[in-house]
Amino acid sequence: MNGSKQAIDPVQPEGFGPVDLYQRRERIYTRFVGGFFQRLRFFTGWPLLLGYFALPWVHWQDRQAILFDLPARQFHIASLTFFPQDLWLLGWVLIIAAFGLFMATTLVGRLWCGYTCPQTVWTAIFMWMEQVAEGPRHQRIRLANSPWSLEKLRKRLAKHSMWLGWAGFTGFTFIGYFTPIRDLVPSLWTQQANPWVVFWGLFFTAATYINAGWLREQVCIYMCPYARFQSALFDRDTLIVSYDRERGEPRGSQKRRPHPTSGTGSNGDCVDCQMCVQVCPVGIDIRDGLQYQCIGCAHCIDACDQVMDKMNFSRGLVSYTTESKLAGQPTRWLRPRSVGYGVVLTACCLALVVALFNRQTLELDIVRQRGELAQRFNDTQVMNQYSLQALNKTQRPQQYSISVSSSAPITIHRHQQLSSQLHSSPGEIINLPLTLMATQTALSAPSVLVNVELCDTETGQCDMAKTTFFNVVGP
Repeated sequence: MNGSKQAIDPVQPEGFGPVDLYQRRERIYTRFVGGFFQRLRFFTGWPLLLGYFALPWVHWQDRQAILFDLPARQFHIASLTFFPQDLWLLGWVLIIAAFGLFMATTLVGRLWCGYTCPQTVWTAIFMWMEQVAEGPRHQRIRLANSPWSLEKLRKRLAKHSMWLGWAGFTGFTFIGYFTPIRDLVPSLWTQQANPWVVFWGLFFTAATYINAGWLREQVCIYMCPYARFQSALFDRDTLIVSYDRERGEPRGSQKRRPHPTSGTGSNGDCVDCQMCVQVCPVGIDIRDGLQYQCIGCAHCIDACDQVMDKMNFSRGLVSYTTESKLAGQPTRWLRPRSVGYGVVLTACCLALVVALFNRQTLELDIVRQRGELAQRFNDTQVMNQYSLQALNKTQRPQQYSISVSSSAPITIHRHQQLSSQLHSSPGEIINLPLTLMATQTALSAPSVLVNVELCDTETGQCDMAKTTFFNVVGP
């Protein structure tokens, strides 16, 4: 050793090279493929579509079953009505959704992305429309590379017209969750709709058209955060779409086998037909190994199985599997991570159910009116004035009884004509002045804590608000 430094050239693994983070997007032209998993997608995607478009038209009693009425600050879901004061329940819903996603990802990978994610479902519909208007994959590639002509213009107009029509249907249905959809349609037809309703309808129409028609896989790869943190949830027993390299390599063209049990020859089972690449909606080659872009849609599985059938080879060269299974080890479905997520998810669901059943249907607040803290009513009595607010969080008329309690004899001023029975319409906020009285000689301190209680006469549910009653200072 002479102490001199020797430059060492970095060695990169075979098949890997520098990645250009700003490389130009390559347009993906997918080939249509049928098969078991694509038929299965029919039973996962269409319920989502039917639910999305049908739910705003479902009525519950005398109103829309699901309506998020922002001007009234009331959010109706079937028989339940939520108010801004119930926003903390949304936190539980988000926590449940997060842990549900964590648990599902740990067990079955990105099946949510491949089968039920709205981006995947809507993109699949837009791709189908593109195929209807422009033809199969080779025709679309030829059309994209050809100069503009009347035929190309006609096909492009047909495609974008279908895209915009479906996007408009999607966008204004979404608005129907926030404004009564049975009133929305006639108002749009007669051009009497609120300008803000029209604006947001056009906004979500444009968002659908751009996301599902133009961006497509870019949303899954670059915009969705799930693609970035999913690797932290994967382990050797997570279900993934994988290529069996041991069986498939070395890849190369082969002849069809006369019998399924015949030998494999010098090459592996992969005939390098590129079908798995051509059907992939995100444009990856599953044979390169697990990649974060993969959404687990199983297009490559169906395509490869069909090629294997034609070649008289065994299916499963590309399949749903786990790293443990590929290594010849059993897959463990019950493991500390999945059990932990399951326990937390169950606890959160129970907590949400308990919170819903014990949710207060009455909200009471009391605020002191501006002005003097205490006033002398006559030579012997002291008066304090307040504003009482009560929110009826049910969808039925209610009757409430009001009462006050304190360590001192404090009563409600009889000249207010404040009945012991307060009537409230569904969802109404009661706003009324409240005047409390006390005999000055009965007040042994400058201030006394007072409890104001409002009770539902039918259910017996009560809500209490605390305030302070002040004595008059001075002679």
